[in-house]
Parts: sequence; C-alpha cells; structure tokens
Amino acid sequence: MLLEGSCQCGAVRFSLRSAHPYPFNLCYCSICRKTAGGGGYAINLSGESDTLDVKGREHITVYHARLRDPVTGEVKESTGERSFCSVCGSMLWVWAPEWPELIHPFASAIDTPLPVPPERTHLMLASKAPWVTVRPDPRDKFFDGYPDESIAAWHQRLGLEDSDD
Repeated sequence: MLLEGSCQCGAVRFSLRSAHPYPFNLCYCSICRKTAGGGGYAINLSGESDTLDVKGREHITVYHARLRDPVTGEVKESTGERSFCSVCGSMLWVWAPEWPELIHPFASAIDTPLPVPPERTHLMLASKAPWVTVRPDPRDKFFDGYPDESIAAWHQRLGLEDSDD
C-alpha cells in the first residue's frame, strides 16, 4: 500500500510503500509518549525505507532519544533516528540502523486512509504513565515490554498482508 503523509504545517510531505499498513501497535513507552504526545501512546507503522520519498527534507530535524540503563543509571543516545518537522514539531517517522530496510512512520502523520485493525497490541505497558487509561477491545493483546510477534508476523497471522504491489 502506498502511504502518503505530512506534518501539521505542510512543510514536509512524504510517501512510502508498506506491506504492513494496519495501525495496531500502541506503544506506551516514555519516548513515544513524550515525543509524539498523543493519548499516552504512539502508533508506528512499518514501511520500506528504500521507497521513502520526501519533499521538504530541509525542514526535518532528527532526534536521538536518551536511554537510561536501569541497572547502572548510565545515559546513552539511542541509535534510532526520530524525524520530525523543525517548523511545527510533528513527529514523522523512526528509522534505526539495526534494521536499515525498515522505516516506521507514525500513523498520526499518515494522510492516506488506513485500514482498521481487527485487534490491537498494547506494548511497553510497564512504562505507561499513571494517568493513561488503557481502553482495550476484547481481542487486544497486552505486553509490559515488547511482544515476540513482529509487525510483519502480526499481519501474516491475521491474513492482512498487502497484495497491491
């Protein structure tokens, strides 16, 4: 599926292909919560990084989250690159060198109508802010950390892989 997206002010517009376009992963980690600012969680999709086409790239700023080691307390910079619009601050996507073939746009930045997921995965619940209320549907899955199932495996299990290539 071709996904088209933009920031709130329109300074950045982008498109990319995604074989896994269902917005089902609700991430409650403090990084997503604080950088994306939505509902106490963020929703990332999966796309093919080599198909990313960006207009307004000069308006993109990259943020590397700061990670604190829970044992030593040492703070280090994440390898993940969170791209956002330097004009309006809209979060656009996350890319990490560990998986260079993937890019994860925020569903909130996508303008293309997205399909409704038949179930959702609530992840990183151990990091959920106390003021956030999880509103589950009966088929939803819950994880304190990351689930074992990847975005691709979730789509495959439910027979939701994109066939419009």
